[in-house]
Amino acid sequence: MKYAKPPLSLEQQADLLLGRGMAGDRALIIERLRVVSYYRLSGYWYPFRERDPRNPARYLDSFRSGTTFEDVWARYVFDRRLRLLAMDAIERIEVSIRTQLANRHSRAHGAFGYITDPATLPKLAVDPRKYKDFVVRVGEETERSRETFTSHFRAKYGDVHKEFPVWMATEVMTFGTVLSFFKGVEQNLKREIANEFGVPDIVLESWLLTLNAIRNICAHHGRLWNRELGVKPKFPNAAKHPEWHAPVLIGNNRVFGVLTICRYCLRRVAPQSNWPNRVRTLLADYPGVPHRDMGFPDNWEACPIWVVEDRK
Repeated sequence: MKYAKPPLSLEQQADLLLGRGMAGDRALIIERLRVVSYYRLSGYWYPFRERDPRNPARYLDSFRSGTTFEDVWARYVFDRRLRLLAMDAIERIEVSIRTQLANRHSRAHGAFGYITDPATLPKLAVDPRKYKDFVVRVGEETERSRETFTSHFRAKYGDVHKEFPVWMATEVMTFGTVLSFFKGVEQNLKREIANEFGVPDIVLESWLLTLNAIRNICAHHGRLWNRELGVKPKFPNAAKHPEWHAPVLIGNNRVFGVLTICRYCLRRVAPQSNWPNRVRTLLADYPGVPHRDMGFPDNWEACPIWVVEDRK
């Protein structure tokens, strides 16, 4: 099918929304559309559209009675603040993982073992293509770096070393490359890192994959609040970690599961953080945003992972 929708002016976009039943001040709508595109906001007004009475799974172009542009804008602003909260937590967790990897791998295999000896990454070395891809990516990412410390290293040691010590390299790797590094190390080292977080290594690995996906969504300003997760995390079993299952069963398909992972990890990497209370404040500031669309159970605050208040 040929795409035939014509481009519309901001004024035409506002009139289209008003004509479809969305209430609001036309001038304000135009001003908001000037800084946030119609297409980006459409993901937030989609749930406000009327359903086809003959096919309830299908949404119509018209809006439900009582829908206002301010309702839509509130969800957009809520989602922006939610992404900032998620990124704040993920940054701390990510930095901790980078630190753990660099420290433990270098003590076991030296400063350059990660890049010069495939045996130090046995999970990658079993497939020469995976290890080669890892080496190439590390080389590209370190070459692109213009950090002061990388420039200093090249100037002082570049005549002998093309590669960086692992504690430098992990600072300039993308999170995706860090994940490849984590997946590639020997099992006992992976377990040591997972023990720092109090979970099995297979669980931690799944968390990192999910957090990386969420990080990418946030970095590209994507809609987060009511998203169905494409990369679903694993949770510890109920026998050893009942806090993940009772009295609140935490789902792994919505953002509540991600926020709970962040809360759990921050207890270990940033116990002084006020992050959990900032989550509560955000929810309280926007009571009109449906919590269930984010996977929050009605009794979510009874979850032991969320129950203890931070001191600051």
